[in-house]
Amino acid sequence: MEFKAAVLHRAASGQPFTESKPLQLETVTSSGPAGNEVLVKIAAASLCRSDLSVVTGIRAWPMPIVPGHEASGIVEAVGKGVTSVAIGDPVVLVFQAQCGCCPSCISGDAHLCGPGLASNRAGELLAGGTRLSINGEQVYHHMGLSAFAEYAVVSEQSVVPIPEGIPFDVGALFGCGVMCGAGTVLNTARVSAGDTVTIVGAGGVGSSAILAAVLAGASRVIAVDREPHRLETAKTLGATDVVLSQDDVSPVETILDLTSGGTDYGFETAGTLGAFKTAFGSVKRGGTVVTLGLVDPKTPFSLDIASVVTSAKTIKGSYIGSCNPKLDIPKFMALYQAGRLPVDKLISHHLPLMQINTALDRMADNVALRQIIHP
Repeated sequence: MEFKAAVLHRAASGQPFTESKPLQLETVTSSGPAGNEVLVKIAAASLCRSDLSVVTGIRAWPMPIVPGHEASGIVEAVGKGVTSVAIGDPVVLVFQAQCGCCPSCISGDAHLCGPGLASNRAGELLAGGTRLSINGEQVYHHMGLSAFAEYAVVSEQSVVPIPEGIPFDVGALFGCGVMCGAGTVLNTARVSAGDTVTIVGAGGVGSSAILAAVLAGASRVIAVDREPHRLETAKTLGATDVVLSQDDVSPVETILDLTSGGTDYGFETAGTLGAFKTAFGSVKRGGTVVTLGLVDPKTPFSLDIASVVTSAKTIKGSYIGSCNPKLDIPKFMALYQAGRLPVDKLISHHLPLMQINTALDRMADNVALRQIIHP
């Protein structure tokens, strides 16, 4: 079959992306779903900063590639052996499939699935290889999904059914932003009622983390960002305090003053070294620092190990919010339906697939939380 997709042939030359047009809408050919795979008609795809890092080349991927890893849609066809979904089912796409049989999956740490990570890095599906091409040339899958398109062929392990009553634009958010943001707060850190938290970076993932901290009953939720308008939004999501990060004023000193020594938890969600330093500095002695933003792999870093010892701080990484998507996404969706996790507030824009480069500019300029792309 053939359909339209936003294809990246090489890293972007720079902004504005509306002029350099790194993503080109092209006709791709798909071989369709193989065994244990599903063809999904994309209804909504959300733009994440990880997509931007693909376009700019900060994170290297095989080319040409179709980006997009946070989406929802309707099952159009199923390959042999598919049992968890059927044609016509609404589903959310998950950006890393879990094989179910590696040591991590068996031990309950599905988010650390080795084969799933390996297939993603290769730009392939879990079963191996790609299902996309242009004029006979292989086209790679981004995170096993390639959702900036009219259709996507994905592993059965990359889809989770959406319950009745959740619109597709909201459903798309659960595949990445909610798992990474809310999952990190609730699963990785296990924030409890009365805890205090600092969240550095109030973008889509950071905002999801704010919602989860409020849900967990945190007594103080401090949001830090370089953009004043994001901090205003953070207040509406439940942040009790906001701190503007500026080059000439350390947000750490402000946070330490606000809390008389620091918060119980510090979350780095911005994917920058500066954000990690702020999160680390904002945590009290004996506190926990959790980093989930993906920095440029070339970023140099040094750590004062002695200070880690004397402060007794814990540093943790969080991938996919330590989630098992098949279990956690339904829980998060139930919380949304109960009005306790209002992730719909994160949606700032809707636009057609043909305007994907406009969406990239908004993301790069920090003027959007979650933009929903409609094929």
